[in-house]
Amino acid sequence: MVVGVERVETETYRQVLSPDLPTQALVIARARILICLLVLLSIYVDPATGGFFGIGPYMLATLAAHLVYGAGAYFRVRRDKVSRVFLEVTAAIDIVFAAILAFFTEGPTSPAFAMFLFAIIATGSWAEFRLRIIVTAVSVFLYLLALFFSEIALSNQLLMRAVYLGIAGYLIDFFGRERDEFEIRVRELESETERQTIARSLHDGFLQALAAISLRLETCRDMLVSDQSSDALAEINEMQTGVVVEFDEVRNYIRALGKRDRRVAPSATSDASTQFRIETAFVARGPLAEHIVQILLEGLRNTQRHARAHFAEIRIEEVGENIRITIDDDGVGFADFNASPWTIASRVAQFGGRLAIRPGASAGAHLEIELPSQS
Repeated sequence: MVVGVERVETETYRQVLSPDLPTQALVIARARILICLLVLLSIYVDPATGGFFGIGPYMLATLAAHLVYGAGAYFRVRRDKVSRVFLEVTAAIDIVFAAILAFFTEGPTSPAFAMFLFAIIATGSWAEFRLRIIVTAVSVFLYLLALFFSEIALSNQLLMRAVYLGIAGYLIDFFGRERDEFEIRVRELESETERQTIARSLHDGFLQALAAISLRLETCRDMLVSDQSSDALAEINEMQTGVVVEFDEVRNYIRALGKRDRRVAPSATSDASTQFRIETAFVARGPLAEHIVQILLEGLRNTQRHARAHFAEIRIEEVGENIRITIDDDGVGFADFNASPWTIASRVAQFGGRLAIRPGASAGAHLEIELPSQS
């Protein structure tokens, strides 16, 4: 059971970190070349390794080989897509070079310590917790082994370096694990936010459109029962046009969900620059109040999507025994005064109301709706 849990945990970390592997590999490859050059420079100016601007042949050969290896790894990363196996192999080679360098240069100012730290930090930037612990333990072991076989006499100072290396590796592993858990939590929060956004969009947009279609189909059925076949056919034609529009929006919505950034994109025809002034004051029963709010929402959306207006005003007020809703904007207006917004018209018809597209003193769309307040 424990093995199964560890396997699931490992797969979770891989799923979170895998998309960053190419970028991490490129950063590590660049840092590898840089640290090799810095180590070479530090050895040249260290009097303990042969005097100023002096270096032994074995150290020079080791660093030259490491530089060639680093350059090859860099061009390999730039040219081809890297995998996890590639990063594991390069991590092992980094540790081996650090151990060889420790064998030739160990002393009070040896740069091998920095090479071991580089191997641990580089692994910590992409690997899971268990692999980071393994890399740290192997680094400490090889460091002690290099001390044991080197010609330098062992001292407490050199032995404590191994302890410091283990402590540094543990801290890097600890903060790396915290980073992994933080990234997983961020992904979970992002997914939760996306699900809520999708659910809200489906509920407020497409489900409302389906509800309006259902109401209009009920109206068509009543017309057919009353032998008003021509009016029913006209209503069906309008619904067909509306369904085509909704189908296009659903298709665009699905395509937006399939994009790489996975952010829910607004409608391509929406105009977010429209300024709205909304004034409302009325008393109505729950069902009617809900439909009035939906009419307000539909008017706001239609203005944003189609009107290309700079300013719009929506008023809801009580006039006698009716509730009057007026929607005015300074946009392109309606091409056909008889083609009223079908989603709004279906809600108005359900409660026995009246909808009129009235001419205005200025350009744009001007809707007037009256609903019986006792509906």
